[in-house]
Amino acid sequence: MNAVDLNCDLGESYGAYRMGNDKEILDYVTSANVACGFHAGDPTVMRKTVQLALEKGVRIGAHPGLPDLMGFGRRNMNIAPEEAYDIVVYQIGALNGFLQSEGGSMQHVKPHGALYNMAAQNEALAMAIAEAIYKVNPELILFGLSGSELIRAGEAVGLRTASEVFADRTYQQDGSLTSRMEKYALLENDEDAAAQVIRMVKEGKVLSQQGSDVALRADTICIHGDGAHALAFARHVKNSLELSEITVKSFS
Repeated sequence: MNAVDLNCDLGESYGAYRMGNDKEILDYVTSANVACGFHAGDPTVMRKTVQLALEKGVRIGAHPGLPDLMGFGRRNMNIAPEEAYDIVVYQIGALNGFLQSEGGSMQHVKPHGALYNMAAQNEALAMAIAEAIYKVNPELILFGLSGSELIRAGEAVGLRTASEVFADRTYQQDGSLTSRMEKYALLENDEDAAAQVIRMVKEGKVLSQQGSDVALRADTICIHGDGAHALAFARHVKNSLELSEITVKSFS
């Protein structure tokens, strides 16, 4: 029987601004990627998100992003590998402080947004991120885009990696995600998204926007928790996986 982890980006509220359905969506995922304050989140949000995830038995990972609150970490920045190393170490440390204070432990690290996509294609950037994670804690799992430079870098430095696929995003023929600036970047239909993830898990393939199949590995599936119908979408994806005899469970 196939098995897969289901992850979601959480803790993205900031100050008086509220985003997502964190408490409710934790009932459907097995891993939570918690924003660490650079692209979203703040210390209070981080603490509360950690507490919620621990209460629900969901494994927790750091979700380090570019220092870009205004752009939600989705705008490319011309940062050097050394800078990427430093901001990843800094953000892992921030979240780890809350985990330790609440009696929890960190399972993984998943870069966010533009940092994630840049590292998927830039070998030097990917290696800097992987080394940062390894030097903080070599037991952490690196989540990265399936088939990307980030996965290769994690394996090269000796990290355990989890190849990630996306439930609600479309793909290009080179295995990259369709840019959010493009018209068909997101799958709007729940049935289409469920069919895509089931095929990715069972067959290791996804249909690209160019009409050709792309081979990939699906260890963990990302669903987004900030959409208008995010909760219903999470429920539908999990139910569809289980109906297809795919076990949803965390790596631990």
